[in-house]
Amino acid sequence: MNLRDFVNLLDEKGLLVKIEKEVDPVYEASTLMKLLDGKPLLFTNIKGHNMPVAANICSTRELVGLGLGVDPQEILGHLMKALNSPVEPENIQSEGYRDLGTDLGALPILTYYPNDGGPYIASGIAVAMDDELGPNASFHRAMRPKDASGDLIPDELVMRMLKRDLDKYIDRGLKEFAFCVGNAIPVLIGAAISAGSDVNELAIANALRSTPMIELDGHRVPQSEIVMILEVTGENKKEGPFLDLTETPDIVRDQRVLRVKKIYAREDSLFHGLLPGGLEHKTLMGMPREPTIYKSVGEVCDVKDVLITPGGASWLHGAVSIVKKSPGDGRRAIKAAFDGHASMKHVFVVDEDIDIHDPNQIEWAMALRFQGDRDLVIRAMDKGSSLDPSSDLATRETCKIGFDLTIPDGREAEDFQKPKLPLKLDPADYI
Repeated sequence: MNLRDFVNLLDEKGLLVKIEKEVDPVYEASTLMKLLDGKPLLFTNIKGHNMPVAANICSTRELVGLGLGVDPQEILGHLMKALNSPVEPENIQSEGYRDLGTDLGALPILTYYPNDGGPYIASGIAVAMDDELGPNASFHRAMRPKDASGDLIPDELVMRMLKRDLDKYIDRGLKEFAFCVGNAIPVLIGAAISAGSDVNELAIANALRSTPMIELDGHRVPQSEIVMILEVTGENKKEGPFLDLTETPDIVRDQRVLRVKKIYAREDSLFHGLLPGGLEHKTLMGMPREPTIYKSVGEVCDVKDVLITPGGASWLHGAVSIVKKSPGDGRRAIKAAFDGHASMKHVFVVDEDIDIHDPNQIEWAMALRFQGDRDLVIRAMDKGSSLDPSSDLATRETCKIGFDLTIPDGREAEDFQKPKLPLKLDPADYI
């Protein structure tokens, strides 16, 4: 099910909010996305463009579950299965694509906030190929830069690129790659999982739900609404500011410049606008870290559930419930959780009876099962996330803390648990 199929499904189920009034791509669309955060939107009349913009489509776990064809509570298990057993996608014909040339002005690229460095593609996935290392699919934000006179350069993007796979491919000689916008839900989730250089993220996507591939200009890509072929120029330009996941501005950096060689779009294509710092941004970045934490913790103890918490900006805080079987399992789980998500700053480990999706239950476990001088794990001057504005701005070192909220070793479990109701009754029978 590609993006267009998913948007149609949302419409059929009465979940899609259509905005037919003309909307300016500068600030107005993003403001409505924020005011209606959590509700899937379709802007049918973006000023200056005839291409609709879909937004907020993955802003809740329920929406992601709908896109993957599973119940929301089954998502983590589904992600774990796909991560452990990727399935290579099949190839289909690339039918119905039109050539839009090289001018990015043909696309309704949104400007989200007044402090942003320019219009941003925030939902794009780079799909690159290395003859030795294989394919790679990863999220990268891309800003439209301006020339000396202040005009947008029609065929250039400045792309935020961490020192990871895509950057490594370029260092190894990669000259061009595809940049895909308007992707199916499995592709969005698969590309966000940090699976390692030896794993094909698109095979993970295909294991989540059938995700066929097409070929355009010699590039094997998912069936996206828009496919750009980008050329590596070897230049760097300033990228940013950009309001990031934490709803605080990311710093300005020198980043790689890419030149647009070709823009392909499906007939009646949709552009995917992704609100920086919005619920969709948080869902797509935070939730795919849960299986990597689960896998890491599962190597040292029995895991029940993992959650990247919304209150921690869906990036810096995590909660893990374990089936505690031996002394020290809580501390072992803390270390493994940080190994599974290196950007995490605080992690809360609880027993299996605590629902980690309920923050009140986590706080209850802290109040009754935790002693700071005994159950606190402090990792001072540890490498943290560039998204944490309180970390050392030069080194990004931070103080990571793990909270072992499990029942103290050697104590009776019943002394630390809420009582269960003695009878199963339905209040409706009494009212």
